Amino acid sequence: QVQLVESGGGLVQAGGSLRLSCVGSGRTLITNVMGWFRQAPGKEREFVSAITWSGGTLYADSVKGRFTISRDNAKNTVYLRMNSLKPEDTAVYYCAVELLGLGTNVDDYDYWGQGTQVTVSS
Repeated sequence: QVQLVESGGGLVQAGGSLRLSCVGSGRTLITNVMGWFRQAPGKEREFVSAITWSGGTLYADSVKGRFTISRDNAKNTVYLRMNSLKPEDTAVYYCAVELLGLGTNVDDYDYWGQGTQVTVSS
């Protein structure tokens, strides 16, 4: 079993930055893909970014050039650095782990954190 705990969310003005962190426990995640999704009120959960154990990355088009995903395998931790934030980035951000493959769909991921709220004011 894997437990994921996100942190780093908060309220920020448009144009500002935040860094989200997600720490995994219960098993080593060094060989697994770790990803970030987000869900805005009234909308479906959507893919934001993912990173493989070796550092390969994927980004949603809406965040390319603004968000950077990284991971520290020794700490079982994945980060999401978010720059140039926009009001449309407001959502609950979820960390997730995929045991096999590198996917961008919610159903591809096997474990989820509880989420952290990010609110961007205009």
